[in-house]
Amino acid sequence: MNRLVPVLLDAALVLVFAAVGRRSHEHGLTLTGVLQTAAPFLCGTAAGWLLASSLTDLAATSLPFGVVLVVATVVVGMGLRMALGAGVAWSFVAVATTVLSLFLLGWRLLARLLGS
Repeated sequence: MNRLVPVLLDAALVLVFAAVGRRSHEHGLTLTGVLQTAAPFLCGTAAGWLLASSLTDLAATSLPFGVVLVVATVVVGMGLRMALGAGVAWSFVAVATTVLSLFLLGWRLLARLLGS
């Protein structure tokens, strides 16, 4: 698998997470709004990629790589939201962690099961 595909897939899934969250809370689905919501989490995803890629020899499609990515995405994303004065209720942290885990680990598990 081309190294760019997992990066783009992870970023796309973080954008889907933000869009679904905005829609479920009736904040509207404008491109600007989705990007504003997704930005802290995309920063976390980028940090996770940097961390997992530079400190480990894990394949980008492996579940352990995905776990590093989920943790970084949630921790950095929530930290940036707090720094920007956005909401960070514990229920949001739980939902975000669950959904991002399903997204970022789910495609890796599916790829593994399909032998990709």
